[in-house]
Amino acid sequence: MGAALNVGVHGLPATRVGWRSHGLLLLLALVFADNFVGRQILAVMIDPIKTEFGVGDTAMGLISGLAFAAVYAVLGLPAGRLVDRLPRTRLLALSCLLWALATLACGLAGSFLVLAIARMLVAVSESPTTSASLSVIADLYPPHRRSFAISCFTAAPTFSSIIGLSIGAWVVEHHGWRSAFIALSLPALVFGVLLALARDPLRGRWDLRSSVPATPPLSLGNEARALWALPAYRCLILAGGLTTLSSYAIGMWNTSFLIRSHGLSLQHAGLLAGVICGVAAGIGGLFAGWLNDRLSHRGAHWQILIPVLGNLTALAALVVYLLWPAGVLGVWAGVPIPQAMLWCALYSFFVVWWVAPCYNLVTQLVPTSRRGTAMALQTIVSTLLGVGIGPVLTGVFSDLLLPWWGEESLRYALVLVSLPLLGAVGLLGRVAVHAGRQG
Repeated sequence: MGAALNVGVHGLPATRVGWRSHGLLLLLALVFADNFVGRQILAVMIDPIKTEFGVGDTAMGLISGLAFAAVYAVLGLPAGRLVDRLPRTRLLALSCLLWALATLACGLAGSFLVLAIARMLVAVSESPTTSASLSVIADLYPPHRRSFAISCFTAAPTFSSIIGLSIGAWVVEHHGWRSAFIALSLPALVFGVLLALARDPLRGRWDLRSSVPATPPLSLGNEARALWALPAYRCLILAGGLTTLSSYAIGMWNTSFLIRSHGLSLQHAGLLAGVICGVAAGIGGLFAGWLNDRLSHRGAHWQILIPVLGNLTALAALVVYLLWPAGVLGVWAGVPIPQAMLWCALYSFFVVWWVAPCYNLVTQLVPTSRRGTAMALQTIVSTLLGVGIGPVLTGVFSDLLLPWWGEESLRYALVLVSLPLLGAVGLLGRVAVHAGRQG
């Protein structure tokens, strides 16, 4: 296991990590944050868009969830292939330009059909962003410093969405939903220019003597099958997918849970769910990345143990949170804070512990020439299970339990949808076994 999990740590080329690497990481994080706010801001636009175009909740759910996820998933592998074949910073620059134009088109849409098509174009433009960014980060930082760098990248949307949604709600209320889309498109143009000027780091910069051998180019289908045939990689991305299924379901339904089971208003529930969960998850992600970098060089098993500990602690905190009876801990700035929110914060802190270690491990388990495709496949699985299935499955469970539990049916539906975290723990154990055989 040690040999397989420590790919690229020993025998590194004598290359220094300088301010250019940190600057490019910051730029990638800003792009990801802008993309993420563009997804989340629809939450404060639903009613105005419904009123203007005369559509229902189902139509809004499609453009904000399943339709976006489906397009993103279909194009994920081709986009990952482009990441492995083209200069990544130039590809990201083009992605930013297309994203800005598609988001601008959302703000200028004259009909709901045009808005739906524009949202699909946003998904098209975002399809290479995550895989290209993580591929670049793998070449900016050595494996023993990579987890914290990845956590900085993945935590950026968590923090920015809190600010973005608050500002977005104000913009929508005072200037309309179209102005919010237009305002979001402008930073992407600046990011695109900066990425076009940035130098793409040398591929395999830190893995020139890696024990993962280089492989000849394959067709897209064969490339995906070759990656899926790697047992450790397959179990790793499925573990991430199951964790994402649970966390996306909680994220989508948490506000409704606080309203139904704890008697909060929509405004107060949304504020607590966004701020408390967002801050706790952001800090937890950064801490897990830092912790993994500090411990993984002492023993390769920490790259698996940290996500396992995170998932088990998160599951325990989540079950307590969901079953905790209604009761107010205190009132802060006029907002009643339920006692259960302490457990919700604990859950949010630990549930992201898998992200940085597992993404780092993906970059070590696959050849340098396949990193873009590998990260794209990881994103596809997480998107389909998380965005596509998690929230819908929760709704189905809630409806099925309604005759027995009434308004409390959502509470127990969320308990059921939290159980995939146990499956993720089991799969992480299989990763350790398969990686040990590989080593």
